[in-house]
Amino acid sequence: MNFFFKRLLDICLATLLVIPATILIFLMSFWIKLDSPGPSIFRQVRVGRNQKHFTIYKLRTMDYNTGDCASHEASSLQITKVGKILRRTKIDELPQIWSIIFGHMSFVGPRPCLPMQVELIKARAEKGVFSVLPGITGPAQIANVDMSQPELLANIDGQYIVEQSLSRDLAYIWATAFGKGAGDAVK
Repeated sequence: MNFFFKRLLDICLATLLVIPATILIFLMSFWIKLDSPGPSIFRQVRVGRNQKHFTIYKLRTMDYNTGDCASHEASSLQITKVGKILRRTKIDELPQIWSIIFGHMSFVGPRPCLPMQVELIKARAEKGVFSVLPGITGPAQIANVDMSQPELLANIDGQYIVEQSLSRDLAYIWATAFGKGAGDAVK
């Protein structure tokens, strides 16, 4: 799919969603603060297009002192009460709309990994996955494949690169919006 048209779709969708998303982020931030101490926005360095690092922003769903680790390496006991709801509804992903506007992410693409996930980075590099912007959702998320399975994830991401199209991207967005995909697993 032409990068220009994909980027145009991202900008149009993000522009439509930015005001309602910002209002919801603001409201959820208060709820997070009532539920647990610490900032309501979580930020973490991730690996993006061409293996360039960028900072991702999400609504915080885990205890503030969880540390900098992949979700599948964290304990489910570290997820806050509000965090369980935010993860299940995917509302925790809303701040990533700003990453789309600034050109670090797309709505659809491979989930951005952590710089310390060396095995996944190597497998993705071999499949050409870093040639596209990472996304909020994509085929691996819909299939409930997370970063704990680096080879399988890289294969799915690589296949997405080969088969990506506007209609597939819209189908992934639609499926995610209506509850498909469980998100990253925790222990």
